[in-house]
Amino acid sequence: MFIEERHKLILEHLEKNGSITTNDIMEQYGVSYDTAKRDLRILDEKGLLKRTHGGALPLHQVAVGRPPKMTIKDITSVKENYYQIALKAVSMIKNNDVIFLSSATVCYFMAQNLPADMHLKIVTNSIVIAEELRTKDNISVIMLGGEMDHKGNCYDAIAMDTIRKLRFDKSFITSAFISAEFGLSIQKTFAISFYDAVLTSSKKVIGLYPKEKIGFDSVVSICPAESLDIMITDWDASETDLTAFDEKGIEIIIVEEPDKNPPDTE
Repeated sequence: MFIEERHKLILEHLEKNGSITTNDIMEQYGVSYDTAKRDLRILDEKGLLKRTHGGALPLHQVAVGRPPKMTIKDITSVKENYYQIALKAVSMIKNNDVIFLSSATVCYFMAQNLPADMHLKIVTNSIVIAEELRTKDNISVIMLGGEMDHKGNCYDAIAMDTIRKLRFDKSFITSAFISAEFGLSIQKTFAISFYDAVLTSSKKVIGLYPKEKIGFDSVVSICPAESLDIMITDWDASETDLTAFDEKGIEIIIVEEPDKNPPDTE
C-alpha cells in the first residue's frame, strides 16, 4: 500500500470513528509502530488531524462542539476516559464539602459515584443530576431554579441569582472545548453570565476535560483557561496542549488508562 493511500484511509477512519490510535494503524495497515507514528506526524504537520499521546483526533471546525443531550435514558454507554475523569474528580471531594456540578455527562458520572460515607451538599443546574442524587440520604441537593431548557438545565437570571447567594468549596465544570489561547468555549452566549456567577462563587474551580475537548475552539469564550485552578484530563491528551495550560499556572491531573487485562489473582 502506498503511503498516500494509507493516509487517505487514516483520515477516513478518523471521520467515521472520531479517533484513531497507533495500534489501529499498525493492525489495519500492517505497519510498524514507528511508521504509524510517522504517519500521524506527517498528517498533523499538514493540518489534517490533531495528534494525541497515543493516536490522533480529527480537526474540528469552529462551533462543531456540542455536548450530547444528557438524559438518564440516553446515558447508556460510558466512554472510559469520561468515567475515569469522573472517578478522579470524586476522589478530590471531602466530607461536608459544598459542591457545584455542572450539567455535563462527566458530572453525571460523578453523581453516580459519590461516596456514601460522606455528608455533602450538591448544587446543580441539571434536573438529571438532581434526580440521580435525590434518593441519597447523605447528600443534600440544591436544584437551581429558573426556566428549564429542553435538556433539563437552568441557566437564566433566577439560577444566577441563587448562585450569587451561595459559596462552593469546589466547582466541577466543563464546556464544549478548551484551548490555552481561547479558554473555555461554547456555541451560544446564553451561559456566559451563568458561568461567571459560578466562578465568582467558587473557592476552587476544577475543569473536567477529556482529550476530545482539548485544543479546540467553539464560537464563544466563557472565560480564560487560567480561570481553572485544576484541569483533570485523560491519558491520551496532547502533551503540547497540556504544556500550554501548565505554563498558565493550571494544575494538570492526568488519569491513567485502566488496565484492560488485570493480572489473575487466583
